[in-house]
Amino acid sequence: MTDSANRASALNSPRGRNGADATPAVNGAGGPPRAAGPGGRSAPLPRVPVRAILDTLAATYPEAGTALRFGNPFELLVATILSAQCTDKRVNLVTPDLFARFPTSEAMAEAGEAAIAPLIASCGLYRSKARNIAAACRALVEHHAGQVPDRMEALIALPGVGRKTANVVLSNAFAVPAIAVDTHVFRVANRLGLARGRTPEQVEAQLRRRVPRAHWSQAHHWLIWHGRQVCHARTPACAGCVLLAHCAEGRRRRGAAPREPGRGRRRPQGQTAPKG
Repeated sequence: MTDSANRASALNSPRGRNGADATPAVNGAGGPPRAAGPGGRSAPLPRVPVRAILDTLAATYPEAGTALRFGNPFELLVATILSAQCTDKRVNLVTPDLFARFPTSEAMAEAGEAAIAPLIASCGLYRSKARNIAAACRALVEHHAGQVPDRMEALIALPGVGRKTANVVLSNAFAVPAIAVDTHVFRVANRLGLARGRTPEQVEAQLRRRVPRAHWSQAHHWLIWHGRQVCHARTPACAGCVLLAHCAEGRRRRGAAPREPGRGRRRPQGQTAPKG
C-alpha cells in the first residue's frame, strides 16, 4: 500500500450515530466542537463530514508537502520568515545565495540586518524581514547555543516568529504534529465548515479538535494545496471541486444551497486574516 493510501486509510475512524462523523468532546461535554460566537459566546460548528473531506483531500493531494527548500531547522526558520506575503517560489530563489553567505545562525547574527537586506530584497517587506531574521539569529545564539528550539514557547519568543511560523518549523523540521494556519488554510477551512474562526488562532484550535492529531501536519498541506489549486480567494473553481458535495459554501456559490445565516462574501467584522 502506498504512503498516500495508508494516510487515507488511517483516517477511517468509527462513525458517530446515524453515520455522522464522530467529533471530540469540548470542555468535557459531548457533541460537536464549538466556535466563538458574538460576544465570545460558544456556538456549535457546522456539522460536516470531516472524515470524508480528509479522505478526499488525501486522495487528491497524495504528494502534498512544503514547497520551501531547506536543509536543516535553521534554514527552514529563515525561509518561513521570508515567505510572509511572498511566494515559496521566490523564497527558493533567494535562499541559496543567502545560506551560502551565512550558513549558520552565528554567521547571520554577526552579519546583521544591513548585510542580510540586499540579499532578500526581492521577497517584499525585506527591511523588516532582515531586521527580524538578524534579531532571531542573535536570540538563537544567546539563548539556544545557535540551535533552533523544538518547542512552541521557545519558538514564538524569537523576533518575527508567530504561531504559523512556529508550527511550520515544528511540523516540517522536527516532525511534531502541528497545524499552521496561513491564508489558504484559514480560507479553505472556513469555507468547508471545518472551522468558523475569525482569527488564525481560532481556526487552528478548531482544526486541532476536528482533525485526528496524527494527520495535523498533512491536513495543513492538503488545505494549502487545495487553496492554491482550486479554492482560490476571489474566484474558487467550485464547479470542478472534488469537495463540492461536502461544501455548503461551494454549493451556495453554484446556486444549489441557501446562504447560511450571517454568512456573506465580506469578512465578518472583527475577523482577522493570517499574517505572514
